[in-house]
Amino acid sequence: MERFTISLDEELAREFDALIAARGYSNRSEAVRDILRAHIETSRLAREDASHCVASLSYVYNHHERELAERLTHDQHDHHDLCVATLHAHLDHDNCIESVILRGPTAEVRAFADALIAKPGVRHGALNLVSAEPGSQPHAHPHGHYRPRS
Repeated sequence: MERFTISLDEELAREFDALIAARGYSNRSEAVRDILRAHIETSRLAREDASHCVASLSYVYNHHERELAERLTHDQHDHHDLCVATLHAHLDHDNCIESVILRGPTAEVRAFADALIAKPGVRHGALNLVSAEPGSQPHAHPHGHYRPRS
């Protein structure tokens, strides 16, 4: 573990301490590490320097929209190589929320997520990507493993 010193003006330090308390960090170091990880990850993804990823895609949709639920399920089956799991919950009599866990080549994951979010009747779509490295260790079962970066 490396150590470094950082200087902050009083107001920024006070705001940072308030953020630390609000988020439940036990100390400034933990908060700084998380902020750095998030910034590095954002930069890596913006540069498209992440060839593979794991991701969470969430969206809300009206299940009364003509055959929308079936089309969403069909698309997930067509991309079974990317889709790991889906959580479906009913929000009210009309709306559902789904969260789909994805993994694979970042460009393919983004394209799939964009296509689902763009479907008529899908609202509030959001994709959270984490860059990952495909596992290279041989193992007895036939699926791949992904290790988050940083």
